[in-house]
Parts: sequence; structure tokens; C-alpha cells
Amino acid sequence: MPSSTASQSAFPWLYTAFFLYIEPVATAVGAYYAFFEQHEYMELTVPSVTDFTGVSTRESIVLNQLANLYFVFALNEAFVLRSTNDRRVWSVFLLGLLIADFGHLYSVHALGWPKYYQYWTWNKMDWGNLAFVYFGATMRTAFLLGLGLSTNSGNAKTHKT
Repeated sequence: MPSSTASQSAFPWLYTAFFLYIEPVATAVGAYYAFFEQHEYMELTVPSVTDFTGVSTRESIVLNQLANLYFVFALNEAFVLRSTNDRRVWSVFLLGLLIADFGHLYSVHALGWPKYYQYWTWNKMDWGNLAFVYFGATMRTAFLLGLGLSTNSGNAKTHKT
């Protein structure tokens, strides 16, 4: 009796582990820092040259909104992708996240081009904002290109004409 439950992923373990567990947890950690550790979040994102004592009300509101977006990102990825093994649904969802990856990477452009590749200068925030996003974008691209996927994985339907 074939199982059609989404809890048994039809996709390779690397995709399943990353998209259903690793990335949602990592994103939830980002939400935690943006909401509860705002001073550290700001200081790690762009270290201040003066004695930084806290975040302004304006910055706090923006960080709370960012935390909310990270949290909904984590929940959507964990819940939506767990709810189906349909490769088309995964592909559309991951394409949206891939587009967001490029927006996220662009968001640090004011720090200059060297920030993108001088990994030896990165702090833990940079590893999350850059390296982890590079890896996530690579995983999404690989999935969208079908790398490691069988032609019938994820309940892919063949249409006969």
C-alpha cells in the first residue's frame, strides 16, 4: 500500500534535512536574535565605531518586524514543505525563497563588495547573512535544477498529450 503522506519525504535526505529542519531552525535563531538580542544583532550586523549603548525605538520596531518575517519564513518552510511531496509545490516555494536569498544578499551591499567574499573577516552574523544564505541558495538552485532528484520523485505527474 503506497503512502501518500508528506511525512515520508520523496526527496533525497539532504534536501529534506536542510529544508525541513536545518534552515527553519537557523532562521528561527535569527528571529530570536532580532527580537530578543537587538543590541547584539545590531552590533554584529554593522559594528559601531562609537560606544554603542542600545537600539533606538525606531530600530527596535524594525528589528521586531524583521524577527517576525524570519519567524514566518521558518514556519512557512517547515509547515508548507512538510504538508506535501508534490515537487511542483516545493519548486514554486523554493523559487520564491531563492529570489528572497538574492534580496537578502543585496541588503548588505552598503558594506562593499569585499564583504561578500572576505570570509576571513566575517563574524557570526556574517556567516549567517552570507555563508548560510549562499548555501541555502545553492541548495534551492540544485533542487530547482533537479540535481539528485529522480524523474518521478515528489509525486511528479507526467502529462500525456
